[in-house]
Amino acid sequence: MKKIILIIFGFCAMHSLRAQTQFYSTVKIEFEKNISVRQWYKDVWPEWYDQIKERLPETVLAYCEFIGDSTRSIYKPGRDVPIDPRTWYRPVADKNIVYTDFKKGQTISQKPVYEETFLVTDSLLRIKWRITPDVRNIAGFDCRKAIGIINDSITVFAFYTDELMISGGPEGIPRLHCTWFATKVEVQNVNMNSVVPATKGKKVNRQTMIGALDKVLKNWGAYGSKVIVNFII
Repeated sequence: MKKIILIIFGFCAMHSLRAQTQFYSTVKIEFEKNISVRQWYKDVWPEWYDQIKERLPETVLAYCEFIGDSTRSIYKPGRDVPIDPRTWYRPVADKNIVYTDFKKGQTISQKPVYEETFLVTDSLLRIKWRITPDVRNIAGFDCRKAIGIINDSITVFAFYTDELMISGGPEGIPRLHCTWFATKVEVQNVNMNSVVPATKGKKVNRQTMIGALDKVLKNWGAYGSKVIVNFII
């Protein structure tokens, strides 16, 4: 990624403008993750959607945290948000912890999947970015809009600033029907001690994990194959 992703589709919490440009080598960001629940179910379970949609919330909020500098970063779950037990919605892949080593070009992701936990080592995702002239002031930072293409099929909309000298952003790969809104940005006295990879889980690469999930979910039909995508990204 070119620079730190502050926003995908939106941003909250405005701060005071700075009188002059400054550059920061560490950052801590709280992201508000907005999941379009009904749209997700409509895509993965279309044959049952009309029957269950009234039992589903329109959207669900979750919080996550990103801490990083120019050498490494970590993305992990943030503060808890209670889920209404009366709905049919249950989170998918909401406990992932993604550690990124920018020097090695590598990620180590802890991914709980039902009764199993995987520790996935993978190379950094390659995104083809196109920088646009659209500029917004976000939390006092002048941020430029960038459009990224992943595997010639997935489009990512993001805003970045050169003032934050960190290459990274929320999660590993943008998740379907999700947006991340940066609600709090800290650039002073950021504690990097917690930026270490997770160690618990079955050590695999991405292809091995896909194979293991396919064995478990192949009997779920089309629904199972679409659920797999949410665990591996």
